[in-house]
Amino acid sequence: MPTRTPHVLYIDDDQGLIRLVEKAMQRRGFSFSHVNSGEEGLALVHAGGIDVVALDHYLPTGTGLDVLKGMQDLEDRPAVVYVTGSADLAIAVDALKSGATDFVPKSGAEEFMELLLTAIDHAVEHVRLTRAKVRAEREMQEARERAEMLLGEVNHRVANSLAMVASLVGLQSHAIDDIECKRALSETQARIHAIAGVHRHLYTTDDVRFVQIADYLNSLIGELETSMQAEGSTAVIRVDVEPFPLPTEKVASLGVIVTELVTNALKYAYEGQEPGEVRIRMRRDGPSVVLLVEDDGIGWSGEGVPKGTGLGSRIVRAMAHSLDAAVTYGQGPGTSVSVTFPA
Repeated sequence: MPTRTPHVLYIDDDQGLIRLVEKAMQRRGFSFSHVNSGEEGLALVHAGGIDVVALDHYLPTGTGLDVLKGMQDLEDRPAVVYVTGSADLAIAVDALKSGATDFVPKSGAEEFMELLLTAIDHAVEHVRLTRAKVRAEREMQEARERAEMLLGEVNHRVANSLAMVASLVGLQSHAIDDIECKRALSETQARIHAIAGVHRHLYTTDDVRFVQIADYLNSLIGELETSMQAEGSTAVIRVDVEPFPLPTEKVASLGVIVTELVTNALKYAYEGQEPGEVRIRMRRDGPSVVLLVEDDGIGWSGEGVPKGTGLGSRIVRAMAHSLDAAVTYGQGPGTSVSVTFPA
């Protein structure tokens, strides 16, 4: 509640009691208003600015329970001290169930005034704490939304910047004639696209802590396939990835690993043969994630001198280390690479 003077509203048609309460509220430094009927009281409450309502049960029309019902949809409800001269405890129970903060029975005048003023003091503190809590939660939510908006903007700009870098690399590739240099620049471009893809997914998600891995890998492989086809590769890429979220900090490394393994398979697996398939599978296995990239080509066991410069293999090992992953090569007619890392 703001630092303004607390405003107490008393709804009762007992004029003598109202005057006593008013004097007590003034001594406490509270603002005080009173009305005789529930309808008048609800109108003031809905207009705002009321912090505590002292509410009598028996009113000229209806009861205090009707007033409580009329306050139920208010977002910023005042605290309510319910007052009645009835000895029926069911009334007190109903009032508390309907949202009253406290209950005071009308007994002897001196005792009643002491109980009522104590209850009002407690109600003022209660509503102050409640509103402070609501205000703090709202400010935290607004701060979080601002942070998420800014983070989304950062990811958007990073993705655009990386796309620009990839385009510049592509322009450089077109400007040279050396086949090996062109290939090296093309592979660099694919690595940049793999990282840019992470940021593209982050600025379109509601939770930047995770990336939906199936969406990301399907998008990444689609871009990679288009790029390799433009260079003359006709191998078919098949993707079978379980949909699940993966922590963001793992996705960029994983994307680079997939890019390297698929690129190597497309370049070397079917060299001198009819093009075949390259298969990418990924699933959760308990606390681990298992990535499998395989082909039916000439095969490589991971031992000996790799085709090309060997840079791709070194990059895979470096990215696997960052994931705390185990990389194993299977035995078979083609190449089968399994990458297992903690989810």
